[in-house]
Amino acid sequence: MSTAAALLERCSFPGPGAPLACAVSGGADSLALAVLAVEAGCIVTAYHVDHGLRPGSDREAERVEAAAKVLGAAFVALSVQCELGPNLEARARAARFAAMPAGVATGHTADDRAETVLINLLRGAGPDGVVGMHPGLSHPILGLRRFETAAVCAAAGLEPIVDPTNRDPAFVRNRVRHELLPLMAAIAGRDPVPLLVRFAEVASEDVALLERLAQPIDEHSVAELRSAPLPLRRRALRRLVREARATPYAPDLATIARMLAVVDGSARGCDVGGGVRVRRSAGQLIVDRPTEGGGTVR
Repeated sequence: MSTAAALLERCSFPGPGAPLACAVSGGADSLALAVLAVEAGCIVTAYHVDHGLRPGSDREAERVEAAAKVLGAAFVALSVQCELGPNLEARARAARFAAMPAGVATGHTADDRAETVLINLLRGAGPDGVVGMHPGLSHPILGLRRFETAAVCAAAGLEPIVDPTNRDPAFVRNRVRHELLPLMAAIAGRDPVPLLVRFAEVASEDVALLERLAQPIDEHSVAELRSAPLPLRRRALRRLVREARATPYAPDLATIARMLAVVDGSARGCDVGGGVRVRRSAGQLIVDRPTEGGGTVR
């Protein structure tokens, strides 16, 4: 059995013959994603995005195209503009995903998931934040480790591209990867990645249960919110904000605290971000959204 075939049972690829768009930067993880997707029988299209942030980055597309040809996968090269400056990593990621097909599969691994747990904890995230990425069609190799993706590339005769920015300590993820996780391993005397992944899985189950329990609560009803336990009240308010701001991202705890003050009557209204304001009127939470003309719509 090949190296790739032996790992497939821990992956979540669609069935043979299914089309699959894969984000392939040329690094070991994304190359392994393409190798494994082909091994799984998927009809693979490798999408490579050039951000134009490094000298010679345009030539990396040629290497990915060559790898795709070896694997028998289709190839699409994309370019996006992303200026240097604050929040570069987040802006580059947003630009990259905006250019690729919705639901594109990525080469994130268990190591990435563990890093995301720690990063979100350092940012003050609650249970939802520490869940991080979920296994599924968008993250089909999330159950694998980085040393395994490197082995897949070696077995396939593919030489991954090494991105020098992955060592740049200016990025929080790099410091977590190269400093924090090794320190944790030294202190614990064991690999912390499986522990962090298991923590994320347990948190995911807890979050799913709380979401189900909070679903019947009318997030606009002050009376229903007041009668609900605090953890469920918070979840109902998060749902209200996500809908009001038309975003999948949950508001931070400070925003929820302001909304709780409106619910308990110590405040008449509050801002919840994105120009959206929530206020209490006749026992209901009313959402005021901004309009293009600068007014509000209710």
